[in-house]
Amino acid sequence: QVQLVESGGGSVQPGGSLRLACAFSGFTLESLPIGWFRQTPGEEREGISCISSKPGDVYYVDDVKGRFTTSKDSAKKTVYLQMNNLKTEDTGVYYCATGSILDCRLAGPPRSYEYANWGQGTPVTVSS
Repeated sequence: QVQLVESGGGSVQPGGSLRLACAFSGFTLESLPIGWFRQTPGEEREGISCISSKPGDVYYVDDVKGRFTTSKDSAKKTVYLQMNNLKTEDTGVYYCATGSILDCRLAGPPRSYEYANWGQGTPVTVSS
């Protein structure tokens, strides 16, 4: 059974940092890449990053490039989203999900309809 559990959300001031974790089970990164999404009230889920098992295969949307870093620990079956220099517009609920295209950089911006299994989300609030 595929499961994903996010953790690490919280409240920070602008310019601060948070590290989110996505613990997964029931599959391996070799079979399914993992994407990170965020959602604000009234908006659709926005894909922001994707990571696969291929060395160096990580994709970021322009809005987070240079500020966020996605990494993996295959032994711990966990994917991380390190978020630095957070802005108020980064506020939202962050989700991880399993994708279907095994090359993240080739796939481009993660699209929610291409992701099948979702965690419950972890909230992030960036406010002064």
